[in-house]
Amino acid sequence: MAYDFDLFVIGAGSGGVRAARFAAGFGAKVAVAESRYLGGTCVNVGCVPKKLLVYGAHVADELEQAAGFGWTLEEGHFDWGTLIANKNREIERLNGIYRNLLVNSGVTLLQGHARITAANEVEVEGQRYSAKHILIATGGWPQVPDIPGKELAITSNEAFYLKELPRRILVVGGGYIAVEFAGIFQGLGSATSLLYRGDLFLRGFDGSVRTHLKEELDKRGLDLQFNSDIQRIDQLEDGSLKANLKDGRELITDCVFYATGRRPMLDNLGLENTGVELDPRGYVRVDEQYQTTEPSILAIGDVIGRVQLTPVALAEGMAVARRLFKPEQYRAVDYQNIPTAVFSQPPIGTVGLTEEQALEAGHKVQIFESRFRAMKLTLTDIQEKTLMKLVVDAETDKVLGCHMVGPDAGEIIQGLGIALKAGATKQQFDETIGVHPTAAEEFVTMRTVTR
Repeated sequence: MAYDFDLFVIGAGSGGVRAARFAAGFGAKVAVAESRYLGGTCVNVGCVPKKLLVYGAHVADELEQAAGFGWTLEEGHFDWGTLIANKNREIERLNGIYRNLLVNSGVTLLQGHARITAANEVEVEGQRYSAKHILIATGGWPQVPDIPGKELAITSNEAFYLKELPRRILVVGGGYIAVEFAGIFQGLGSATSLLYRGDLFLRGFDGSVRTHLKEELDKRGLDLQFNSDIQRIDQLEDGSLKANLKDGRELITDCVFYATGRRPMLDNLGLENTGVELDPRGYVRVDEQYQTTEPSILAIGDVIGRVQLTPVALAEGMAVARRLFKPEQYRAVDYQNIPTAVFSQPPIGTVGLTEEQALEAGHKVQIFESRFRAMKLTLTDIQEKTLMKLVVDAETDKVLGCHMVGPDAGEIIQGLGIALKAGATKQQFDETIGVHPTAAEEFVTMRTVTR
């Protein structure tokens, strides 16, 4: 049977665009349908604009430290509108780049909502297209608990477009998005509270990292409220919001920001017209080659609920393109030792196993841990400390995990990710000459077992 396209991609986010571009480069006839914005969550309401806001918030730290280096500065003034306008201009530039990447690759770009009408058929704006393969890359969407007043709250989607910086804000959640945005708003001048229903945020991260970050956020004056949850939200006459907590307390604020998880974006996708199945969590069920239970349909990225990171979606998109249209170049995605960063303030960088994961997996471990005040802060009164930690297999000497909380953690952890991927041992770390004076050299100079 002749099809209109060899591959029809639904969603022009990181994974979808990567799959489409490379499939077209391999000679396939490809279409991409996108109903919102080119570049997906990461470019528009995710990692890229968030990192720009993190940079903006970090300026406050630089201004505070300047006096120790001899700088006398007039009192600074921050303008939220300027930051958001500049951010919007950069995102529009990136949208254009994504458009050019697709079009210049020979991909047919269809702007509109795509709905699957059969195993090999997609409808966009009333027009139907046939395809040998359909790739679902529709990503995720933030969700707010179903409580009274939920419509008064915002999520990360809206946070990037607030007309004014809230004077007071409650950030609800214990994941990395909540922690990052709490740091952003506090750094830019909002009176910020972080509410989490559990005992300590960042569940799944190394215990030392979680504890250390809490201590540093306490030093910064961030209001951390654990074992706290909102029961309902009411709007007061002056426009402010009242958050009624389950423990009976009431908090008055100007904005309630929910970062309590994301769901797969499957709305009106037409999966009922196919044999595609969902797993118990509501994500699209796929095998190791991203094949759904409908042979002609594949899925990648946040919609399958594996590792929800942009570089992982890119790798999955590349794997799909290669397997379908360049099988001699196919390589499975390796989900082990994926480096990642949390752009909290201070930031986190981590790769490999946490201490808890290593013990649970049956390893006998040696822990090397160091806490120190960064050299840059020695001329200031700031008492922030950096944490670095290595988790080592006591029997093989293999480094199982590297963890850091401190300036440039994300930049430093990338190189360590290569080392762990290559199977580096603690002896090899020890025999590597450090770059002096840097914080990064601490990873190759830790000699004493902490426990």
